[in-house]
Amino acid sequence: MTNAQNKAGTGSGVGVRLEGINLSFGKTHVLKGIDLQIEPGEFFAFLGPSGCGKTTLLRLIAGFESAQAGRVLIGDEDVSHLPPWRRNLGMVFQSYALWPHMTVRKNVAFGLKERRMPRSEIKQRVDSVLDLVGLLELAGRRPSQLSGGQQQRVALARTVVIEPQVLLLDEPLSNLDAKLRVQMRRELRDLQRKLSLTTIFVTHDQEEANTTADRIAVIDDGIVQQIDTPMELYDRPANLFVANFLGVANVVEGKMEEEDGRVVFRSSDGAVIFPMKGGDKGSGSIVIRPQNLTIRPQDAKPVPGTTRLEGTIDHIEFIGGVVRYHVAVGRHFILVDAPHQRGEEAMPEGTQVTLYLNTDQVIGIAH
Repeated sequence: MTNAQNKAGTGSGVGVRLEGINLSFGKTHVLKGIDLQIEPGEFFAFLGPSGCGKTTLLRLIAGFESAQAGRVLIGDEDVSHLPPWRRNLGMVFQSYALWPHMTVRKNVAFGLKERRMPRSEIKQRVDSVLDLVGLLELAGRRPSQLSGGQQQRVALARTVVIEPQVLLLDEPLSNLDAKLRVQMRRELRDLQRKLSLTTIFVTHDQEEANTTADRIAVIDDGIVQQIDTPMELYDRPANLFVANFLGVANVVEGKMEEEDGRVVFRSSDGAVIFPMKGGDKGSGSIVIRPQNLTIRPQDAKPVPGTTRLEGTIDHIEFIGGVVRYHVAVGRHFILVDAPHQRGEEAMPEGTQVTLYLNTDQVIGIAH
């Protein structure tokens, strides 16, 4: 690890533990029995729709909200009743909250001056962290003279320079355009790895969470629905909310029944039937990702080793890298993503098609 990184405030990181958190605003129960463990040095995301409680949970960790029940532990210390300034946490807000009349250098140095640190140490630490985020040459500029991405890096530098135990990020990329968001989430992840700093990131954007976080807590209606790595959440969702929230999903409701010694899923209209690898009998749903289906004209050669469905193309969407077919199968509309090659024509609406799927790719979820 470089000297600049050491001076900027690195460390092995500390864990964060939430135990039995319940928080209400009046009669509205916002957080409901939250229990989770964030490991030292981990990049952890709270992911969920607007109003699910994820920002309230982040503010609770920061000390800006108080729970009626439960504990917040930073490392081994219970900080539940400590004010924000005694928790040694750093928070980057959605708006960045930079001082417009101050230069980049003065913005970054502000927290250190409030701590009455010696001028020589302030300069050394500010230079180190500005070099770390690639802004040392812009130290004399004001925020209005910077791009959105540069302003975000100033906000990060100002937070990191005080050497917090945990970095809290409240949707810090939401004010950037799409292309810059992709660039900045990579920079954010790279910075977090260099610092080995425990980081908690709030977002409603599943692509942001997937590309940055080691693990994700998917939250809905104040309840943690599932915690796992991005790939495990996508491949093995615990329920239909997680399946639908992480990526595009075909969800078909029906029943799991035993036939000839094996479990078979059958939709209510009988149009979708799949043999399952296992699972409980009774009401349930299957989840199929659009890219796992293969679409062929009905007179094309069958795909061996797959289960097939018959349908008709109802609608077509061109999404650059793929053609998304909306296929009517009985009363269901099944989305199929077919890779697009230059010069290749899409099959027209109204075409009778067969969909092929390896049953290993079918996710069964009991009701």
